[in-house]
Amino acid sequence: MTEVFDFQISGKSALVTGASSGLGWRFAKVLAQAGCKVVACARRADRLEELVQEAASYDGEIHAVAMDVTNVTSVVEAFDQAVNLVGTPEITVNNAGIAIRAKVLEMADEDWLSVLDTNLNGVFWCAREAAKRMEAAGCGGSIINIASLLGSRVLPGTANYSTSKAAVIQMTKAMALELARHNIRVNAICPGYILTDINQAFFETEAGQNMIQSIPQRRLGQASDLDGLLLLLASPASGFMTGSAINVDGGHALALG
Repeated sequence: MTEVFDFQISGKSALVTGASSGLGWRFAKVLAQAGCKVVACARRADRLEELVQEAASYDGEIHAVAMDVTNVTSVVEAFDQAVNLVGTPEITVNNAGIAIRAKVLEMADEDWLSVLDTNLNGVFWCAREAAKRMEAAGCGGSIINIASLLGSRVLPGTANYSTSKAAVIQMTKAMALELARHNIRVNAICPGYILTDINQAFFETEAGQNMIQSIPQRRLGQASDLDGLLLLLASPASGFMTGSAINVDGGHALALG
């Protein structure tokens, strides 16, 4: 008899931060297409309306909610709205993040603080709130933090970003250890270079093309390359996975040594 793995997440409630563009937009769409009731969050909820309207074309359910991940009050209020709209989120994807490139000797204090505030503090506030709601509801669930290949590797000009993502990986492990007894799993996805609207112009330059050649697969990742892992971590099929930080990078970490 063939064993069938349980990737079923239809009917579950999910919340995605930083959903107004890029990977967050994709994550919200993929979860909705899989049958989840999705709350898509961003600082400006109006930027999510196209995503909400698009969901209707495939009978998906996405709700737009304003959230500033750097503001604890905003995070709590957004989760309150999510509970009212779809019930306690059983899946939370912490995707909101920013990057400001600057070398250490030239980095402004604000460039350091703003990246850490969004990429680290914001992930903590959201993950903690998600866990509180899951524990109170007794439902358990999955928290998926979006880290980065640069959480374990560094490049010039990325001290703030790399530090924030390394901290997210360690935070993921610490949370996983503490929350396992509540049936709450916490894992991290660590993307390599994924093509988005934000970086497309750079990768069309000579420097960008040279960077692509440093990736063993000799290509950039597409947002769709993260779909499978997202659905795995969101579903019961990964029920014995927690505290994992998984690279999706075309082998780039191997080339960096």
